[in-house]
Amino acid sequence: MRVHFTLAHLGALTLGLALSSCALASEESQLIESINAYRSQIQLCAGQASQELPPLSADTRLVLPASSFGDLQEALGRAAYPMVNVQAINLSGPRDAQAAMKAVQESFCRVVLDPQFIDIGVSHDQRDWRIVLARPLLAARLGDWQAEGQKVLELLNSARTQPRQCGTRTFAPTTPLAWNTTLATAAEIHSRDMANNNYFDHKGRDGSTPGDRVELAGYNAQQVGENIAAGQDTTRKLVDGWLASPGHCANVMNPEFRELGAAYAADPKSDAGIYWTALFGTQ
Repeated sequence: MRVHFTLAHLGALTLGLALSSCALASEESQLIESINAYRSQIQLCAGQASQELPPLSADTRLVLPASSFGDLQEALGRAAYPMVNVQAINLSGPRDAQAAMKAVQESFCRVVLDPQFIDIGVSHDQRDWRIVLARPLLAARLGDWQAEGQKVLELLNSARTQPRQCGTRTFAPTTPLAWNTTLATAAEIHSRDMANNNYFDHKGRDGSTPGDRVELAGYNAQQVGENIAAGQDTTRKLVDGWLASPGHCANVMNPEFRELGAAYAADPKSDAGIYWTALFGTQ
């Protein structure tokens, strides 16, 4: 059995760094693109390998003055951003987005590789930069996990009807996935375990892999793949994030997969609030 899996998707804290010189109007968007490209690949950060993460969404409410260091939570309250967690990186010195990205990689990799963050805002004033990453309160009202899982299936099958570039890999349109209740049950169990025990990983607390879990559920897999995510409160946000991430996108477009089960679980005491699992399989 071949196993393919990829990760998506998961305090106010202000961080400062002194570095060293001409900012263009699009420098902010260039920095966001660089951060998202960095998140989309496995990185070595603080001696540990990161997981592949979906892109952060630019949110104008998180664009705060680069030269002002007032209360972060108060500023986001005035901007009407329904924050749960937020962190800000303040840089002094980088002359452009490339230099700012180098500083972020060298000193703040843990912040930009934190899977709980969903949104980002970047501002700069000459050589002062402010990067704000945040996770909002869950706002959408979801149906039960089976109903939302079926919506995920519909969106993924819609994506599979179109040719798609997933990072460096090109995929042709492919056949739709069929719903499989055994995969769906295994997906719900893993989502529930992550939510109730406040962790975010393909590996279960008992050390189980996606292949182990589908086998235990009674699915006789030739191949299995898994996408997980945390924090997204609509299926559209979830699938858009996966399609923008090369590894997740490759699972979605893989023509060798024939079936899908998907589910979410929520726990307000957890860091991300809501956790998703999609299991792709072929028997």
